[in-house]
Amino acid sequence: VQLQASGGGLVQAGGFLRLSCAASGDIVIFKKMGWYRQVLGSQREMVATITSDGTTNYADSVNGRFTISRGNAKNTVYLQMNGLKPEDTAVYFCNGLTTYNFNRWGQGTQVTVSS
Repeated sequence: VQLQASGGGLVQAGGFLRLSCAASGDIVIFKKMGWYRQVLGSQREMVATITSDGTTNYADSVNGRFTISRGNAKNTVYLQMNGLKPEDTAVYFCNGLTTYNFNRWGQGTQVTVSS
């Protein structure tokens, strides 16, 4: 199975972006999907996750500004990012955790927020 992320780009501070991630290939069920981000030279950090029953979890730094959701096709996940700040600049990665606890990562998508 492959995860394909899209929707990154360059935006001014205060703007918004919507990231999308869809799975393709082998049929798997992700019990949890999420978004992580990484700045060059730093560790990858959790941004937001959502379980198959809709339970969400957010990093404190994005809580109230970002919203994670899953599509009708259960192996899709979105991240609506509002009120973007320069410190949100990073490469964003989509993640899926299978019911057998295997992690799958998508390729990153660059988000750049200018001040």
